[in-house]
Amino acid sequence: MTALVVAASLLVGVSLGALGGGGSILTVPILVHLAGQDAKEAIATSLFVVGVTSLAALVPHARARRVHWRTGLLLGVFSMAGAYAGGRLAAYVPDTVLLVAFALMMVATAVAMLRTSGRARAQARSAAGGPSFGHLAVEGLVVGAVTGLVGSGGGFLVVPALVVLGGLPVGIAVGTSLLVIAMNSFAGLAGHLSGAAIDWPLALTVTVTAVAGSLIGGRVAGRIPQEVLRRAFGCFVVVMGVFVLTQQLAPAVWALPVTWAAFGILLAAAATTCLRRRPGRTV
Repeated sequence: MTALVVAASLLVGVSLGALGGGGSILTVPILVHLAGQDAKEAIATSLFVVGVTSLAALVPHARARRVHWRTGLLLGVFSMAGAYAGGRLAAYVPDTVLLVAFALMMVATAVAMLRTSGRARAQARSAAGGPSFGHLAVEGLVVGAVTGLVGSGGGFLVVPALVVLGGLPVGIAVGTSLLVIAMNSFAGLAGHLSGAAIDWPLALTVTVTAVAGSLIGGRVAGRIPQEVLRRAFGCFVVVMGVFVLTQQLAPAVWALPVTWAAFGILLAAAATTCLRRRPGRTV
């Protein structure tokens, strides 16, 4: 069991270092299904792990000048406010509701990321200047609230927003997102500490392993096309999200036709996105 947790934690770090997201999306299922934690404890622990790992992953991106500091700091300040509020609210939400919301967020952000990646380069070229103060405020509050509440969605919401709304190249958006993730992870953790305990030996073991993985991911980020990494990881996250969702929904819910209809539509959209052929090069 411990070996599986360590191996999976390494993948968390690689994801954060290479993609600028995916930390909590992987960490929460690891802590719940492999380490046996409850939802609130797993989400609080994941915020600590992801916050520290994001800071470590930020270093190689900063050295390679792949961080837009002004945008990251402004977005981070607003997201911290939302993350703290979301973390406090999570104490009053049942575990099953949190995990179902978490699974839906996994699938939604993965599909959004996959759909964004094919258009990212063209939109980044067409956007002029950086994101406006208003866009940063709204995006920061929304991303922070989601991250604090369900412990997921930070990077995979921030990166597409920075590319689509801010006109940043994907590589710089990935590096900048790590700064934002670290800031709102610690703010969300502060909100969760009032209602959840943390198993510190486990948290530190996962964190050290994830930090090592983030250094690997930071090197990978500069060598493998981001679109290739995003498409592969996005499809993997869809599978993980479906797994978590099936574990949480009661048999009575699965007996409803509307559940299967919604589930089928969701899977069809995800499969279509994953299997869609990459567009040809633009000149």
